[in-house]
Parts: sequence; C-alpha cells; structure tokens
Amino acid sequence: MAKARSFFIVFAISLAVLALNCHCQERKVHVVYMGQRPQGDVHPASTHHSMLTNVLGSASSAKKSVVYSYGRSFNGFAAKLTDEEVAKVSEMEGVISVIPNRKLKLHTTRSWDFMGLSKSKLGKCQGEDVVVALLDTGIWPESESFNDNDMGPPPAKWRGKCDGANFTCNNKIIGARYYNSEGLYDPSDFKSPRDSLGHGTHTASTAAGREVQGASYFGLAEGVARGGVPNARIAVYKVCWEYGCFTADILAAFDDAIADGVDIISVSLGSDWPSPYFEDPIAIGSFHAMRYGILTSASAGNSGPLPVTVSNFAPWTFTVAASTIDRKFVAQVVLGNGHVFTGLSINNFDLNGTSYPLIWGGNAANYSFGADPTISRYCLPDTMNSHKVEGAIVLCDTLWDGSGILMANGVGTIMADSSITDFAFNYPLPATQISAEDGQKILDYIKTTESPIATILVGETWKDVAAPIVVSFSSRGPNPFSPDIFKPDITAPGVDILAAWSPVAPPSIYWEDTRSVEYNVISGTSMSCPHASGAAAYVKAAHQDWSPAAIKSALMTTAFPMDGKKHDDLEFAYGSGHIFPTAAVDPGLVYDASEADYIDFLCKQGYNTRTLRLVTGDNSTCHSTILGRGWDLNYPSFSLYVEDGEPILGVFSRTVTNVGDPNSTYTSTAYMAAEIDISVDPQVLSFSAVGEKKSFTVRVTGRDITQQPIMSGAVTWEDGKHVVRSPVVVYNYVPGAPYILYGVKIGILGEEKPDSILIS
Repeated sequence: MAKARSFFIVFAISLAVLALNCHCQERKVHVVYMGQRPQGDVHPASTHHSMLTNVLGSASSAKKSVVYSYGRSFNGFAAKLTDEEVAKVSEMEGVISVIPNRKLKLHTTRSWDFMGLSKSKLGKCQGEDVVVALLDTGIWPESESFNDNDMGPPPAKWRGKCDGANFTCNNKIIGARYYNSEGLYDPSDFKSPRDSLGHGTHTASTAAGREVQGASYFGLAEGVARGGVPNARIAVYKVCWEYGCFTADILAAFDDAIADGVDIISVSLGSDWPSPYFEDPIAIGSFHAMRYGILTSASAGNSGPLPVTVSNFAPWTFTVAASTIDRKFVAQVVLGNGHVFTGLSINNFDLNGTSYPLIWGGNAANYSFGADPTISRYCLPDTMNSHKVEGAIVLCDTLWDGSGILMANGVGTIMADSSITDFAFNYPLPATQISAEDGQKILDYIKTTESPIATILVGETWKDVAAPIVVSFSSRGPNPFSPDIFKPDITAPGVDILAAWSPVAPPSIYWEDTRSVEYNVISGTSMSCPHASGAAAYVKAAHQDWSPAAIKSALMTTAFPMDGKKHDDLEFAYGSGHIFPTAAVDPGLVYDASEADYIDFLCKQGYNTRTLRLVTGDNSTCHSTILGRGWDLNYPSFSLYVEDGEPILGVFSRTVTNVGDPNSTYTSTAYMAAEIDISVDPQVLSFSAVGEKKSFTVRVTGRDITQQPIMSGAVTWEDGKHVVRSPVVVYNYVPGAPYILYGVKIGILGEEKPDSILIS
C-alpha cells in the first residue's frame, strides 16, 4: 500500500511538472516594443524577421510566429512566443519592453447643447479637414449619422484605406480597418470594420456624427442627434470584438492611424490595472501620436467611485471623466392602493395603465432548479417559478437585466436596489429600479394585501437641475504612477447619452434581446471620451497649427468649474472641470509642451537615457539618474502629494504662450484651502505679440499633514477678456496606494500587473 501511495504521489508530481512545462512551451502573442521608427531606408519588418529567426532558429518559424510588424509610425512587432523565447527577445538590443497580449475592456444630442456647443456655434463647413480616428468595435456605415451629403472628397493629407468585405466608405467615413491578433471570433462578429456590438457606432456618432432629425430610443429622448463636429471626417480602427480588445491590435491601430493622417484619436477603452508607460499600449500609441502632432483622448474608466482607479493616466493623453447632463430617465410604479414610486429606467414599454398581479420574487422559487426564497428573491435566470411569475409583475431584491423574469414569462420587474442612483439602464421588458427603502414599502403592500396589483408606466425624461455631477462609476484619481500629474484631466457628458447604434446589437443590457434600434441610450466614460474628442476636433478645426498639448490646455483652462460641495473627492473626480468647447477656441493663454518636456519628465520618473533614445530615435539624454518630482512639466494643472508627517512644500515652474490679443496684460489670483499658503511670481504677465511666452512659478506651503484627503484651490490668469484657470491640489499619498491594499505593491514605475487589459 505504501508503495502504491508513493507511486501515485510521484505520478501526480510528474503530471504537474509536465503541465507546467507544456504551459511554458505554449506560444502566446506578445508585443515587442522597440520605440521610434528607424530613419532612412531601414525596413523594420526585415529587422523583426531577423530577430525572430535568431530566437526561433529558422526563417520559416519566424514567418509563422509574426502577427504584426509595426513600422509605419513606431517600431515593434507582435509575435507568438514561448516564455523561454520571450526571455531571449527581452535581452536583445533595441528592445524596450515585451508585453503580453493583454485584453482591455470598453468603458461603457442633447449633451452638446448642454456643453454650450449648439448648432449655431458651428460653421457650415467647419471641421471638414479634421479627421477623428476611433479605436473601438467598428461602425455601422449605413447609419444616417454617417451620411456624406454635401461633403467633398477627403482632405489631401489622407493616406488611409477602407478594408474589409461588405463594407463601403464614403466622404464621411473615409477609412476603416480591423485587427484580430488572436483570431478569436464570436459567431456574431463581422470579419470587417462593421460593428456588431454598437459601442463603436455610438462613440463615432457622438464625436462627429452628422445631424439627424427625430432620433430616439423607441420614441424616448426624441430630438436632433449630432456629434460635436458634424462635418469632421471619421476613420475607424476596429480593435474590439465580442471577446475583448487586445494589446497587439491596439498598437497596430495606432501605428496605422498615425501614418494615415488623422488629427484626433479617440480611445474609449483601457485597463483595470496600471502598467508602466512603455508597457501600456495606449500610453505607447498616444506618445507616438503626440510626436506627430495628434492628440489622444481617452476614457478615465468605469471603476469609480474607488480612489486611484483612473486609467489612461499618461501626461500626454487627455483623460476624460464622466458626468451627468440636465436630463434623467425615470419610470414610475403605481400600486393598486394608488401609491406611486419613481425609479430609474429607460423604459420604452407602455402597459397602457393596465395593472397586473404583483408578487415578490422570494415567493416564486423554482425548487426544481434548486432555488429557494433566499435565491429567487433576486430573480436570476432559472430560479423563478414560471407558474407564479407568468402574467405578473415581480418585485426583485437586486438590480439585474430582467432576463430571469422574461424567461419565466413575467410581465415586468421592479428592482429594489440602492447601489445605483445616478444613471439608468434599458431593459428587455417593462422595468424600473427603485430604492431599497421603497422596495420595502412595496413588499409590505404585497404582504398585507389579498390581491396586490401594480403597473409600470412608460419612461419619461425629467429635468436634472443638479447637473453636472460626476457619475458614481467614473474612475477617480489620484494618478497611480505619477502622482505629481493629477488625473483625470476633465469631465464631459457620459450619462444617458443618445447616439447611433448597430441594428444587430442588443438594444438593452440583456444580451439576448433581439429587438433592433438605430439609436440607443447608454452610459460610461466611453461616452464622455468622444465628447472630449469632438471638442478637441472643434478646437483643432479652428487652430490647425496648435500642438496636442496646446489643444488640451485650452480645453482644461476654460473648463467650467464644478461644485466641490457635491464631490467629496473634488478634482480627483472631475479634473479641471466640465468641458466648455466654445471657450476653448479662444483661451487667451496655453500651457504648451513638447516631446522634450515629456522626456525630461520621464527621466525624473526613473527612465534612463538608453530606453528613452530608443523611444524617441534621437539623442535624448537624462542628465541625472536621481528620481525627481514632476513639478516642472508644463502641465495645465498643479498636483502636490505629501507623504505622511511631511510639511506641504512645492514649487512649480510654468510657461504660458499668448494665443489671444497681441498686446495684453494678465494678472494672477490664487487661492487654496485653509492653512495652505500659495503665491505666484510674478503676479503680472505682459505680452506684446501672439506666440510670446512668459514664465512664472507657483509656491505652495503649509504645515505637516498626515492622512489628509484632497484639498484644492486654483491659479487664475485674467486680462479682462480671458479667464485662464488651473486647479491646484494637495493631498497625502503613498505612491502605489491603494494597490498595496490588494496584496500587490506598485512603485512609481510599477512592479506588478495582471495579464489582461479590458475595454472600458
């Protein structure tokens, strides 16, 4: 018996070793990032093939391994490699990083008027030379939002193409490509730039859709749908599929978009976990876009209201939070006793005032499935007794997609859940979400009434006078890697946004909803990001020669200040404030920044000369290897983190460029929270020409602080016509928090990361 036991132990260990060895020998897609594209007649693809040949041992193996060769805008490749081969490639000359093919996730009309960019503010042909690129799930080209009526041919600078079967571009959608490095396709996916999920169609029409009269979601929110710059051109780069968005595809799309000649890149996706800048595909792609004069607008993420969850936090990206507009969707419940309860829902179903039997999910358990009242109260699929649910409205004790009631032939559902109070979902049946407190009142009615009945009224849109408020799901700062640069940068409408949709995508949160719509209402920082992208395109149309940093500065310094009393996390929720595009066209002053400024910043973050020369392809040099603060990066905001027990002390150097009146004088005002001193030197800046630059310093001092939340103020420059406002934040922080709470410590440059990147 002992021998048999020993045999099985040895056998089990052998199997484990074999499995581990097989895992290590399995080839998976990795991205090899090599920085700036070589100058001259060098062909990056040949170099990539040679590198793989040296590692894999043969040219044929190298050819089979390679997935992408990046070389139009930057240098690198994606290839299928084992762990051992990854280690070898990592040591090769010219390699900056080797990145697993992580999966990212999506961050998922009236809003433009709410932002002050009404139709009257748009010129007839404004923006026709501006090309907005969207890295997303594709687009539905036949949507009326993308018609090219009265639009001329694409601008002469355009070098893109239209790729894919059964897909036609026009003078509105001037380019379309698609990427799938893993070769993973769901039966619902189109192997083309065509959108089967709806997300990409929605973001594209939000940023630059044409004007469409009478757009609505089954009659709700009916009105004129349009993007921020309706005459701008759209270029589509499909990187997201049913299974997600992968690193290799995102970088391939950036490589093409930059070379194709786009002006603005809109990226409504990101990772749930921070990575070092040159291991993050969006940070890498947006850095090279910046070098070519292209601004990348990226969503902040949907992991709020937890702190330090903001994604896409590189200083050269434009990071966008999500906030409400002055409209919310509600649906009311009317009980048989006449009591009315108001809930959140985008409910297009009209029961015509008819009342139906009302039951509680806990009284309708499907015991055959193994459910009991403690389970059926939540109304999940297969847990409901169809004999009791059929023909009834069901009170459920959690927020769900309604599928459990639909599958049991119920009429509708009332969901009692207080976890979400500031945005609404659409459902596949009559439904509304009420508070847990109101749910208890309805349950009391059910228990004390012999034959309880209720009806759910068709949805309405109510005026939200408290807007704008940053929505709960919007990811919060501070910046997890570079806390001297606070993120997000700005907030924009991202709640209950009506925009174009793919007619083959589900129109509600129930994935098997077979109805079809041309316009849908959804929420997310995915929706706020294209608002910022459209605003950036609006500014770009007016100032073709402005740098990405200048455009970003103009949008940040003219943002509408948010109400700090409504946000405990202040600027970590909303950045510089609520975007105000029309003011950004004439900001007065801008905080410009060049590639050299970002390189100096990266040196202080711990990157060395060798790495940065590979990234830039030039002779960039770090003059010190000592880690430093990011206080002199010419950023349009000021962030000072203080470790526990240390005094408040920060000196920031900034330079502003005059883009307003040639002869102008600006006077500064500065304020901070109590017990913090702030001063500006000099306090007056005088300009005699457009393009003239002036420098100043901001000094922030105060007592020792420990475990203090964010405190904020602002530095403002005014000349009687322009108001140039930059927020200032001071807070206690341990670099890497809160990830140390999750059992993994993250340094400023990062030491640990997960295996996947998700779409926001």
